[in-house]
Amino acid sequence: MWLGEKILLLCSRSPDQPDFAAKHDQWNETNALDLLRQEFPGFDGLIAGKAVLDFGCGRGWQSLAMARGGAKRVLGVDTNTTALQSARALVGSSGLLDRLGFGEQLRAEDAGSFDVAISQNSFEHFPDPAQILRQLTGALRPGGRLLITFSPPWFAPYGSHATFFTKLPWVNLLFSERTVMRVRSRFRSDGAQRYGDVEGGLNQMSVARFERLMGTSGLEMEWKRYRCVKALNFLGEIPGMRELFVNAISCALTKAA
Repeated sequence: MWLGEKILLLCSRSPDQPDFAAKHDQWNETNALDLLRQEFPGFDGLIAGKAVLDFGCGRGWQSLAMARGGAKRVLGVDTNTTALQSARALVGSSGLLDRLGFGEQLRAEDAGSFDVAISQNSFEHFPDPAQILRQLTGALRPGGRLLITFSPPWFAPYGSHATFFTKLPWVNLLFSERTVMRVRSRFRSDGAQRYGDVEGGLNQMSVARFERLMGTSGLEMEWKRYRCVKALNFLGEIPGMRELFVNAISCALTKAA
C-alpha cells in the first residue's frame, strides 16, 4: 500500500462502519423544495401555473412537490433508470397523471415548451455539460427562465464528493485520483477507477469552467450568487481564492424573447 493511501485511510471512517451522514439522506415531498426556495426568492410564484422541466429529477420528489405546489405541468428527466422507477411509482399514487410525468430524455416535441427549467445539484455530474445546457436552452420558450443551483464545485473543500467515507477537505487536491479511487474502493464496490466513473459521475466542474459555460450559452444572466465556506462570501470575489472556498453556485438565466 502506498503512503498516500495509508494517510487517507487514517483520515477516513472504518470500512465496516456506516457512511457518514449526508445533509439530506432522505428526500420527501415536505423537504424536496427547501433548497430551491432558499436559493430562488419567491420560488413558488416562479412556477405557479407554469410548465416546468425538472432536469436531473432523481427519484421525483422535487417534481411531485412542484406539481402539487401549483405548476401547470412538470416533466422530470433523469438518466438513472432505478431512480426513474421510483419516480414513476410516485406518479401512480399521486393522482397527478395529467400534470406530472417522467422520462429518460427530452423528446423532439418538448422543444420550446417550458416556461421554467430547473437543474438542482446536477451540473457537477453531467458528462457533457455544454450539450446539456443546449438541451435546456432549446426546451425553453422565448422568455423562459433557467434556474441552476449546485454544490460543491470541484475545488471546494468537498468537491470530490467523498464525504461518505472521509471528512478530510480538498481530498482531490491533496491526493492523486488513483489514490482516492483505491481508497474509495474499500467503501464502494462499483469498480470506479476515475472520478467520472463514480455513481452520477463527476465532471470536475470548477467555478471558472461554469462561468465560461454560462457565457457561451446565449442566455441572459439575470443574477448569480456564490455561497462560500462558513458564510465568508467575500472570498468569492478574490481571484485565486474563490475556487477553493466557493461552496455553492446559484443563478437565474433568461432566454431571449
